[in-house]
Amino acid sequence: MVGTYCLFCACIDQATVGIVEKWGRFLFVASPGLHFFNPFRGECLAGVLSTRISSLDVRIETKTKDDVFVQLLCSIQYRVIRDHADDAFYELQDPKEQIQAYVFDVVRAHVPGMTLDKLFEQKSDVAKVVLEELEKVMGAYGYNIEQILMVDIIPDASVRRAMNEINAAQRMREASQYKGEAEKVLMVKRAEAEAEAKYLGGVGVARQRQAITEGLRDNILDFSHVVSGTSAKEVMDLIMVTQYFDTLKDLGNSSKNTTIFIPHGPGHVRDISQQIRDGVLEAAAASSSFEVDASNPLIKMD
Repeated sequence: MVGTYCLFCACIDQATVGIVEKWGRFLFVASPGLHFFNPFRGECLAGVLSTRISSLDVRIETKTKDDVFVQLLCSIQYRVIRDHADDAFYELQDPKEQIQAYVFDVVRAHVPGMTLDKLFEQKSDVAKVVLEELEKVMGAYGYNIEQILMVDIIPDASVRRAMNEINAAQRMREASQYKGEAEKVLMVKRAEAEAEAKYLGGVGVARQRQAITEGLRDNILDFSHVVSGTSAKEVMDLIMVTQYFDTLKDLGNSSKNTTIFIPHGPGHVRDISQQIRDGVLEAAAASSSFEVDASNPLIKMD
């Protein structure tokens, strides 16, 4: 932009350059400042160009190798090369349209060889390829490509939903694996704890029985020394009877217990087995008597 301009002079602002012509032919590039022209010699200011960095956003729709349509949003930052401002002024009528056309061509030639996942992973490589191609082409027209940014990659809405579902399924599978491992560890630790508890319980029972045995031995010895003429068996029987009645007393004091006493001594067990044996023999004898009576009606059973 020109700050002050008239037929004889022009003031060119900072970060801009002026194109000066003589009789319609390029004369020189005017730097920022005040410049005088001689209109009678055909000198004039044909135009100005900004040397500031400009930004151009380009939206490109293309297809990946796995047949997914995506939209790529590219941001191209470029500027006019001061020493080649005349090329930028005369060679291109619409530099933005030219840059956009080259970006379309390079992206659509490179992206179809990549899958969607690879495109997301290597979008910086795509930007690098576009930058290299644009620098070769636009440098000849007086433009320098400063940087190219792949701002966004936008797949189709259905593809995004499918990708989110795949991601969710993978995360659920990983969560299930971690949960299974945690449950496995918990079960192992619980089993180890139960084994340790049983071991300690067994040690406690063994120590308890050892203490009972030692206590009974001490009681028998003390009783034998106090009461003369008693044997160890008699003392043992007396202690066992005492413990038996103490147990009955404890059971009777508890109102919530319902206890049925049955013969439970070694002798009673022997009596029960004898009764079962006698019953079996009597049943066998009765069956044989019945068979003889059925074969001979004259024989009667008493």
